[in-house]
Amino acid sequence: MYTQLSSILILSLVLGVNSFPDGAPIDACVKPRVNQPYHGQARPQPAESSPFQILQTSAEYGPGSQITVTIHGAANFKGFLIQGRDVATNEWIGSWLETPNTKIHPECSAITHADPKPKQSATLIWQAPHGARGQVYFTGTVLKEYSEFWSNLVSQVAG
Repeated sequence: MYTQLSSILILSLVLGVNSFPDGAPIDACVKPRVNQPYHGQARPQPAESSPFQILQTSAEYGPGSQITVTIHGAANFKGFLIQGRDVATNEWIGSWLETPNTKIHPECSAITHADPKPKQSATLIWQAPHGARGQVYFTGTVLKEYSEFWSNLVSQVAG
């Protein structure tokens, strides 16, 4: 009995430490390595080697406007954590509409994956704050695999 209980406990700890199948935890927004997963010894790949792009339909926002953000690339990916940031202040800004297979962290204007299935692309909808105007960019991490990911990726305006 004790051996079985110990085995179950160890297995659950290993699974919990090695995966975030339902998205990045909220503390990923505020850890010392902001927007980067803590996956053991794994570190981000160089951003310039990323096979993924984050595209946004506009850089300008007005009160209540929406911007579509798309992640896609030359390879499938399993996860992401994307934040909206004000160009002038670099502060978190806006909110996200829940779309299929996503999870929202409103505390830090972030959106993440809600399942670990391979994805060819993800289409996300960002909502500007009411009563505000400015410019926004999107930044974050895209994970190809648990130990292979690119952080500090910055969006570009599709055009």
